[in-house]
Amino acid sequence: MPIYEFRCSKCRHKFQKLCRLGETGQNLICPVCQSPSPVRVMSGFTVNNPGALYGSRGDSCKSCTSSNCSACRH
Repeated sequence: MPIYEFRCSKCRHKFQKLCRLGETGQNLICPVCQSPSPVRVMSGFTVNNPGALYGSRGDSCKSCTSSNCSACRH
């Protein structure tokens, strides 16, 4: 089940909800003001993959000259 983000049309409160795939928010209520039918909003995302930036084999950083910093995997 995906986690969707919703925003209340009345109080503008933004909240997340674990829902069935394709949930529109039509049957939900705002947890703050109890207003019905919040609007689903587009969520941002991040990728947590240090290997993509610093090399997947643990070789030295490409972006700095140090070979022993907290970002490097030495």
